[in-house]
Amino acid sequence: MPNIKRFILVTAKHLPQHKYFTKVAKSLATRFNVELEIKEEDYEFLSNYGDKDEFGMAWAPQLFVELDDGSIHVILSKLPIDTTSLKVDTNKAEELALESLRKLGVAVPDLPS
Repeated sequence: MPNIKRFILVTAKHLPQHKYFTKVAKSLATRFNVELEIKEEDYEFLSNYGDKDEFGMAWAPQLFVELDDGSIHVILSKLPIDTTSLKVDTNKAEELALESLRKLGVAVPDLPS
């Protein structure tokens, strides 16, 4: 079973999604008790590891996980919107990231009581 070495957030402080991705990334790093590395506008990293649009262009922010085998995977690249309030749903975003981790075979710890 793979273990998480660290989370990597590639972002840009001027983007409106920055604060939401940062909140989710910090929460996950705390939950798993691992390092969070924040890369500012590292488009080379995004091009190598991130999701891309139909033209092959990567965007920021995106959240990644580095596993103990050295592999890097994108676990969140788009924020979900609550259909009732039409606001970003960071709880759902964290759940989507956790689901991505489960698909990679990572054991997801329960939230502390």
